[in-house]
Amino acid sequence: MEVRKYQDIMGVVTTQAIYEGRLVVLCDSDETHDFGSQEDLPGVKLPADSSDAAEAKYIIAFAADNRSLPIYQATPSFSYALRQGFDQDANVPFSATVYLTHPNDLVGIQIPSGVPALAYAGGVFTLPSGSFTYSASLVPGAFLVAQNTSDHGSSLAGVPAYSATAGIGKVVQYNSTDNELTFRLFDDS
Repeated sequence: MEVRKYQDIMGVVTTQAIYEGRLVVLCDSDETHDFGSQEDLPGVKLPADSSDAAEAKYIIAFAADNRSLPIYQATPSFSYALRQGFDQDANVPFSATVYLTHPNDLVGIQIPSGVPALAYAGGVFTLPSGSFTYSASLVPGAFLVAQNTSDHGSSLAGVPAYSATAGIGKVVQYNSTDNELTFRLFDDS
């Protein structure tokens, strides 16, 4: 996803695994990472039904990352007390995603659950191929809506799609050469 212009941005925590560029809804976050260090951040989730989809006025992106490379993202992450003596199984083995490039510089990857992210309200964004539902009606000025889990399935939840009536954004440009969609997300947050 390319952020071309934004009006409002907020730090959030994902409450489920969400692909970058999906439209999301604000929700409670019960994230207790590092003794509650993320409890003050709002959570985001994919729209579950049509009422959630009408409120999906934020687009999600990885937070800017300045850690030195490579980055090892442990999944699952462990609680603070890893070693409590000899009465527990060894808890060292885990799987890790290794990033050789900062995640915010990659396109179309999934933000894991419980990870801090950025939610943009209002602005102009460009989504790559596969991050929106294609329609021949994606012309400048066409309305966009967020798809939801109950009507479109979990794989399409939060994906922008064409709408003949009012929506949460409007198409600015469709690039048929690269199959990229540039759209304006309305800011009524």
